[in-house]
Amino acid sequence: MGLFDFLSDKGEKKPVQPTQPKQTGSATDFFGNSTQPAATPAQPAAAQGESYTVVSGDSLSKIAKRHYGDAAKWHQIYDANKSTIGNDPDRIEVGQVLKLPKI
Repeated sequence: MGLFDFLSDKGEKKPVQPTQPKQTGSATDFFGNSTQPAATPAQPAAAQGESYTVVSGDSLSKIAKRHYGDAAKWHQIYDANKSTIGNDPDRIEVGQVLKLPKI
């Protein structure tokens, strides 16, 4: 039914009322997204302590961002691998196997 049909019809028809959202026990926003805090995610695999092989284009900050979710944690990777990396943390080499400490 269009607007003109509604205006020209002399009957007792009323506009359709919006429906109320179903109550499912969880709060959602207008788009249906949950407004309740998400469950705490499991710790990343890096938090369990593992190794990582350096590939082309890597840097300690990129590795930290990928494994810990925070590029600023590159210091922890460097501290755990000083014997492998040497005195300059910017000079990691492709193929080096680095230990990723638990954080």
